[in-house]
Order: sequence, then C-alpha cells, then structure tokens
Amino acid sequence: MTTDQVIPVPPDAHAAATPDPVVVARVKALESLLLEKGILASETVDRIADLYEKEVGPRNGARAVARAWTAPGFKQRLLADPVAACAELGIGGMQGEDMVVVENSDDVHNVIVCTLCSCYPWPVLGLPPNWYKYPAYRARIVKDPRALLREEFGLDLPAEKTIRVWDSSAEVRYWVLPQQPAGTEGMSEDELVELITRDSMIGTGLPVAPGEPAGAR
Repeated sequence: MTTDQVIPVPPDAHAAATPDPVVVARVKALESLLLEKGILASETVDRIADLYEKEVGPRNGARAVARAWTAPGFKQRLLADPVAACAELGIGGMQGEDMVVVENSDDVHNVIVCTLCSCYPWPVLGLPPNWYKYPAYRARIVKDPRALLREEFGLDLPAEKTIRVWDSSAEVRYWVLPQQPAGTEGMSEDELVELITRDSMIGTGLPVAPGEPAGAR
C-alpha cells in the first residue's frame, strides 16, 4: 500500500492570485471592441491563446528539463533555486517569481494543482489549460489522484508508486521535473526537448518515449 499525499498551503496564500475584476472587465471590453471592428478575428485570439498554452511557454520548461537531464550541476541548481536556474537560460517573468520544482522518481510521482484558483508558473508552462481551472479537476486530484490520472489522462501509475499532490498559490508555484525516459541517455538537449510535454511538467502525463509519435502524451 502507498499513501498518496497532498501538500497544503495556507488558504489566504491564494488571495493575491485572484484576478482584479476591473482589469478582467477591461480586457474583455477591449477584446470585444477589436473583434467588432474587425481588427482581430476570434480564430486569431483562439490561436494565440493556444500557442501560449501548448507551445511557447511549455517549450521554455522543456528546455530547462532537458538541461537538467543532461547537466547534473544544472539539475541541482534547478531543484535548489528554479528562478535563478531558469534565468541562466533566459527564462523568467510574471507568475514565475516564486517557483519550486519537484522531481519525479521511481518511488514518487508529483502532480500540481491550485485548489482555490489557477495559480500556475507561466514562464515555464505557458497559459494554464482550461481543465486546470475546472472545479472537478481541482477537487478530484486532491481526493483521488490515482483514479483521476488514470481515467481522465490515461496515466495508470503503479500501485506501489506514491502520488504527491502539490497545491500552488500566489506565494509559490510548483512544477514537475519528470523522469528521463529510458533509452534517451545519448540524445542531445534539442532532441530531448521534443519528448517533454506540458502535461509531464504538470504531472498529468509523462514525457514521450523514444519511437512514440509527437503529441502521443
């Protein structure tokens, strides 16, 4: 038997992450105006959001993970001080001022959530996916992470592996250093980057194994 664990944060730690309703209203109004005037197409807005959610941001995190897999010294620095280590690669910015990296191992699998809002390390993972914000994910990943990962993400972890759920907040944003897939030890950083998915850095997926098609996980 294993004990799945939730790493809590104080409830008030989420408060600072709540979007300012005035700012939200202004952004929505500006977006509506640009769409109405024909300056932007809704497809363009959707594509930009998709780009930052799935490609631009996660690519930064993948670079850091690939460097950690190939450079033990960098890995130590990434686990000790992710903000400083990422700065070495030119990665940083808003929502990435206070980050913690948790490492997967043969015995432990880590997954992140924000139980009260959607705190997320934007500089390394891009925009949070919609499902990350859903109450169903936020509640169930805490109550029954093993079943949720299996049923919703197709990630069936061994019964003997402990799952640790880390609750992000405005004070600290977690992300995952996944395990390097077997058989990739001789690959270059650029090659490894292609194996590292956004979900593997959230903990709801694993890196792509050699020979798997891109986007397989």
